[in-house]
Amino acid sequence: MDCDRVDELIGVYRDGLLDDVLPFWITHGVDREYGGVMTSLNRDGSIVDTDKGVWQQGRSTWLLGELYNNVEPRREWLELALRGAEFLDAHCFDPADGRMWFHVTREGRPIRKRRYAYSESFAAIAYGELAQATGDVRFAEQARRVFQRFIDHHLQPRGVDAKFTDVRPMKSIGFPMITIAVAQELRESIGLAEADALIDRSIETIRRDHMKPDIECVMETVGVEGEILPHFDGRTLNPGHAIEGAWFIMREGQRRGDAELIAMGATMLDWMWRRGWDPCYGGMLYFVGVDGLPVQEYWHDMKFWWPHNETIIATLLAYRLTGDRRYASWHQQVHDWSYTHFADRQYGEWFGYLHRDGRLSTSLKGSLWKGPFHLPRMQLTCWQILEEMRHDG
Repeated sequence: MDCDRVDELIGVYRDGLLDDVLPFWITHGVDREYGGVMTSLNRDGSIVDTDKGVWQQGRSTWLLGELYNNVEPRREWLELALRGAEFLDAHCFDPADGRMWFHVTREGRPIRKRRYAYSESFAAIAYGELAQATGDVRFAEQARRVFQRFIDHHLQPRGVDAKFTDVRPMKSIGFPMITIAVAQELRESIGLAEADALIDRSIETIRRDHMKPDIECVMETVGVEGEILPHFDGRTLNPGHAIEGAWFIMREGQRRGDAELIAMGATMLDWMWRRGWDPCYGGMLYFVGVDGLPVQEYWHDMKFWWPHNETIIATLLAYRLTGDRRYASWHQQVHDWSYTHFADRQYGEWFGYLHRDGRLSTSLKGSLWKGPFHLPRMQLTCWQILEEMRHDG
């Protein structure tokens, strides 16, 4: 990748983040009355639904704190992040058991709690950034506390009815993958002492149970011993999810100077690019079957925004760390496809959901699932990677 291309892409990612995506959410999504953000927005930023997803409260608070700590200490970003934390504290924890809600009203009245504890993972990284930004040890203590709740709940869930019986126990790549990401964030923001041990354990789980070298695949869901389950749940792959995990592992290898970890992440990317890239229309398919048989999810061949964000990061990072021009080519492919089809040049930000051929499925810019996270994180991360490349010459 030549210097001109590096400079061009820095402008795309930096300016897209600071002049497009972030202003879109601050202007249209920030709730000036009750705190937090409303993320169910239409194309032009108008509000479709005022309910709030708790994932997005943690994620948006993290983003603002991350930008304050690592881009520029803008007072507005810190103030909005603090208001986000206030909303989390006041409305997003169930006092009966200490667990977090998944879905609340605009004012913060609880609607729904889910069996898993990913709300806690995103709240943890938000509190970590605020601890770094303010020096307030209470945020650091809260970050450690809710991260431990996330881990404990997944290892030994209590007070939760199981979704499945114990006839066919399964485990997902989501828990070790998110543990890596959160531990990495908290290691940087609050110096989490146990971060390396948690990351090591999670990487080993992925390597041992989810990576299948004989078929060159990263399994989304496996049996308790890592076995492939010959049923819909076991056969269904989510390439973008595995690719997200791939760049977490490559980033860890970069930090440690560990070539084996970089190679592991690159291998995961290689396998899942081949399974996920759509040979007919381009872009990343959402679900595919491990054995070529049909999967049951009816949205399997749609194009969602976030797998493209994660693949853009992973391909660029793989090129930065290996120098293999194949990754530069893949990065350009997924970057060009994504910016051609997802980006809204009239109103800003990205659409979230497309049909397989790239036609718009819905005009939504956000929902309980889509908010200011995957896209701005991609823009920030790619901007940082490219700055490293420019520095290296």
